[in-house]
Amino acid sequence: MSKRQESKYKVNRRLGVNLWGRPKSPLNRRDYGPGQHGQRRKKPTDFGIQLMAKQKLKAYYGNIGERQFRRLFEEANRRKGDTGENLIALLERRLDTVVYRMKLVPTVFAARQFVSHGHIKVNNKRVNVASYQVKDGDTIEVRGKAREMSLVLEAVQSSERDVPDYVQIDHKEMKGTFVRAPLLADVPYPVTMEPNLVVEFYSR
Repeated sequence: MSKRQESKYKVNRRLGVNLWGRPKSPLNRRDYGPGQHGQRRKKPTDFGIQLMAKQKLKAYYGNIGERQFRRLFEEANRRKGDTGENLIALLERRLDTVVYRMKLVPTVFAARQFVSHGHIKVNNKRVNVASYQVKDGDTIEVRGKAREMSLVLEAVQSSERDVPDYVQIDHKEMKGTFVRAPLLADVPYPVTMEPNLVVEFYSR
């Protein structure tokens, strides 16, 4: 198990939100930060608020590394339109995110591992890169025996999350389509995300 996966719920407590909306989150029992000084409350600065927004967005998508996240921001900034909306669209186009949205796995951490282990095909070709950018109309499919994994079957039957309308999935066939990139308002975040503050952070 990766260190990222081991510490995912510590992230919840540090940021003060139940980031993935899961009932297992320790924040449901202890709504203060981890560690000896976790219960101290300080009024955050503007920089602190922007940093928190960035950390929250990075963590939600499986604790993406800073270098990779910065590259996504720079790509979003190069594109026409609102940079914050572009950033969300790029994050939602990641193959691990799409697999998570399709409810083929229980968490985004599991999605990254599932893709990395080669269990996913995109347009009938095996893809094992979690950050692969899915295009509108691409077909995503679970390969062979992976369809019978308990991880997948439990995720499919779970009522914890709904499948958003910008992806389509047939859970019997374990095959679906990425319809379109969503707007911020379309993404079913359990907590408020503020990509505009992320833009401000990188634009300082």
